[in-house]
Amino acid sequence: MKPHTAKVLYPAIVAVILLTVWQGLVTGFKLPPYLVPSPILMLQTLVTDWQPLGLSLLFTLKITLLSFLTAVVVGVLVSFLFVQSRQVETALFPYAVLLQVTPIVAVAPLIIIWVKNPTASLVICATLVALFPIISNTTLGLRSIDPDLQSYFAMNRASRAQTLLRLRIPSALPYFFGGLRISSGLALIGAVVAEFVAGTGGTSTGLAYQILFAGYQLNIPRMFAALLLISLTGVGLFVLMAWLSKIALGSWHASELSRD
Repeated sequence: MKPHTAKVLYPAIVAVILLTVWQGLVTGFKLPPYLVPSPILMLQTLVTDWQPLGLSLLFTLKITLLSFLTAVVVGVLVSFLFVQSRQVETALFPYAVLLQVTPIVAVAPLIIIWVKNPTASLVICATLVALFPIISNTTLGLRSIDPDLQSYFAMNRASRAQTLLRLRIPSALPYFFGGLRISSGLALIGAVVAEFVAGTGGTSTGLAYQILFAGYQLNIPRMFAALLLISLTGVGLFVLMAWLSKIALGSWHASELSRD
């Protein structure tokens, strides 16, 4: 079996087994839908309630993508700044760590109060969650260069810009794409958490609002349907980042050339 086929087939088999067991337990124990809905009922709810759920998905996806792109741009620029000077990195890196370890639920209310635009406040909150993996991985990649190649560039009197473009950036790409895989999922988590904290309502609502609203109404099938959309979105983002990594690294880096 081809590796690409196995990567799809094996998880699909596990998913079918888990869904079958789930359906069997719900049916066998006659669990009411307001406790645990069956997979069939969850999928039916996803179809019947697709209009509000689909609009909420688009809103959450917009916040996720905007925050992810912002995190990538800011994270790469900060990493380039760090790699230019050890003193700058030593002085500022602890504050990047501080952003990572500060719970977003603690600072999100302040950001929502300070920033009057709801969309901008949600993007800022989600960006703070997704930023650190980009900074950490890209900085590590820019630092992780072959000493012999660095000496070769120095021997040929390469400028700092030439060393950055032709040595450091190619060496950092595997680390950078690893950071993208982590950051894309964190951007989604940050968007959903920010929506929970903001309690957004009205026409511009995300999936977090659908979960809250379904919980108030004890509409547990819709809650599970919203959770399913969040999970599928996260998986889709990860697959997209893996695909981009394959395109960028597939022809030369060992991590993508391996056949095992």
